[in-house]
Amino acid sequence: MAEKEIMVEVAFAKADEQRVISVALSKAESVEEVIKHSAILQRFPEIDLKKMTVGVFGKSCSLAKQVEDGDRIEIYRPLFQNPMQARRNRAAK
Repeated sequence: MAEKEIMVEVAFAKADEQRVISVALSKAESVEEVIKHSAILQRFPEIDLKKMTVGVFGKSCSLAKQVEDGDRIEIYRPLFQNPMQARRNRAAK
């Protein structure tokens, strides 16, 4: 009996560009392995997995977490400004 293929997405967004890459896996792998398979690190060389936080569907996780079918892995950029303060600044304009 053939194993079911696992489909996972890897997402990364900059202020001016967003990318979501679908990855098909033959078996469950770690978040880090899936990110490497997605080739997103070549597309965005500024991604540093040692410094950036990752998560699945908005919830932080470790790079060692095993993915499940349908997961969306997100790579988070560091915030330069508190989101609440940014909203206040926009409202003040």
